[in-house]
Amino acid sequence: MTRITLDLLRKRSEHNEGLIHNLEELSLHQDSLEEIENLDRWCRELKILYLQGNSIQKIENLNRLKNLEYLNLALNSIERINHLEGCESLKKLDLTANFIGDLTSVENLRHNCYLEELYLTGNPCAEYGGYRMYVVGALPQLKVLDGQEVTRTEQLAALHNFPNIKARIITHQNEYNGRRVRTMSLHTVSSPSSQYSPLKGSRTAEESG
Repeated sequence: MTRITLDLLRKRSEHNEGLIHNLEELSLHQDSLEEIENLDRWCRELKILYLQGNSIQKIENLNRLKNLEYLNLALNSIERINHLEGCESLKKLDLTANFIGDLTSVENLRHNCYLEELYLTGNPCAEYGGYRMYVVGALPQLKVLDGQEVTRTEQLAALHNFPNIKARIITHQNEYNGRRVRTMSLHTVSSPSSQYSPLKGSRTAEESG
């Protein structure tokens, strides 16, 4: 497992003469990372952060990045959306091809009032009936979802039907969690990828834009 250390950050900030305290863009993609750490201590000026293609299981230690505008966490192992409330400048979030089944956790992004673009394609939750309408209703600030523009008509319909849509989504979540528990009980020793076979063939981060 690779750790986010000062040495690693200096190597990835050569375009900034190795300086990390005022770094605005950082790429840590495909670095075999399992945890997000230390960025909120050493790189608080970040505006763009690439973390796609790692083995990150949860979103953490990013809340102090007040200037962060674009976060790419595609192709990881994330199951819930949380701990981004402090990223008050966030405009674009890419979570393509993770393991997110808890779609209601998207409501944790309501505090990110500048969030305009969200990508969830390739997650189990994107297969739920009513998925798009639910996300549009939960996050009225969105302008683009999965690369498609959110229309005013969509927004009005989603807000009008939101309680019913949410109930439907919760049913889908419970069914998904039940299937997952049964799968895990049948495969007590298996890799995470084998437990989420529906994700095979998902779009890459580059395709999601």
